[in-house]
Amino acid sequence: MSGRVLLDTNVVIALFAKDLSVTEKLANTEEVFVPSIVLGELYFGAHNSSRVKENLSRLDAFAQSSAVLRCDSVTAKHYGQIKRQLKVNGTPIPENDIWISAVAMQYGLALIIRDSHFATVDSLSIARW
Repeated sequence: MSGRVLLDTNVVIALFAKDLSVTEKLANTEEVFVPSIVLGELYFGAHNSSRVKENLSRLDAFAQSSAVLRCDSVTAKHYGQIKRQLKVNGTPIPENDIWISAVAMQYGLALIIRDSHFATVDSLSIARW
């Protein structure tokens, strides 16, 4: 996939694991962004791991070299719309994933995923890597 994309947590983990399918697709992508929420999930994982220092160091380097998108009031508006739509449809997803979806929608980015539940978010552009 070329163009502008937003990476979900599992895709970044696959990137850290040197998953060739992810690295090859990233090489052919125009712009890559990471939501601050994903960084939070990754920092939690690093602090919860058996190799805290090593994982934090790798994550710090990744965060500094990435285009990180933060949440703001526009993101919050998208979040509210998405959460309402999921409630009406009876298809809840994890809170952080609603915020990640909101960031993708706010910036008009394709969300690169490995979790199937994102498909329940109306009008969200997704691709599975």
